Formats: sequence, structure tokens, C-alpha cells
Amino acid sequence: MKEKRWTGRHSLLLSRVMVWFFFILLVLCDITGYWLVNWLCANVIGNRGLLGGMVLLGTMYLCSIPAYVTLWDLHHLLRNIGQERVFVPQNVASLRRISWCCVLVALICMVAAVVEWPSLGMVSLAAGFMALIVRVVKNVFEEAITMKDELDFTV
Repeated sequence: MKEKRWTGRHSLLLSRVMVWFFFILLVLCDITGYWLVNWLCANVIGNRGLLGGMVLLGTMYLCSIPAYVTLWDLHHLLRNIGQERVFVPQNVASLRRISWCCVLVALICMVAAVVEWPSLGMVSLAAGFMALIVRVVKNVFEEAITMKDELDFTV
């Protein structure tokens, strides 16, 4: 009897499916943003008035821009990995953009936290921490490319 195992190909497929899932979710949030914020303010987080709703809606729409860029770069990164092109400059560029997108979300949420929504400070911290992690992975990829190039010239 053949044992079923979780392979790298399965993991790559799951990652690609999740990127598309989050893309669809992001599009739905952008389409329904106004009603979503109204519902959240009325039923979950309490009414904060016009300023609170506008800040939350603006934060959501501003954060969706770097989210689209991140999903686009993740799509390209996963495509390259699927084609066994892992340590290439394009992947480093994608990771760099993803890191800066996380920084941008952290800054947007930090401003929203100071202006009206202190709880978005936690989102800001999480996005900043994610930027750090992605930046470290980007640096590892960059160093691996340098080492690979040196090895290719040696052999």
C-alpha cells in the first residue's frame, strides 16, 4: 500500500491556492468596504461617529494597495519556485517589494491608531514584524545568489 505524503509540490499548490483565495477576499472587501465598515461600527466595535468610520474605511482602502502588490509578488515568487528558479534576482526584488509593502501597511495603521483606532496599533506592530522577517529572508536569498554565482564561476 502506497503511503500518501505531503510533498513540496503539494505545499506549492496550497500556497498558490491561498494567494488566489486572498486575492478574491481582498477584491470582495474592496467592493463591500463601505457596508463592511458600517456593519463593523454598528455591531462589533461600536459607533465611533463619522470620523471613526472614515478613518477605518480609508485605512482599509489604503492598505489594500500594498496588499495587491504583495499578492502579485507572491504569485510571481511561487511561479518562479514552481519553475525551479529559486535563487534568482527577480525573487529578491519580489521579496524586497513585499517587505516595503509590509512597512507601508505598518505606517498606515500606525497613523490610524494615533488618529482614531488604537487597536490598529497591534496590526501596525504585526505588519512591521512581518516586514522584518521578509527582509531577513530577502537578505538570505541575496546572499545565496551571490554564493551560487561564485560557485558557477568556480566550476
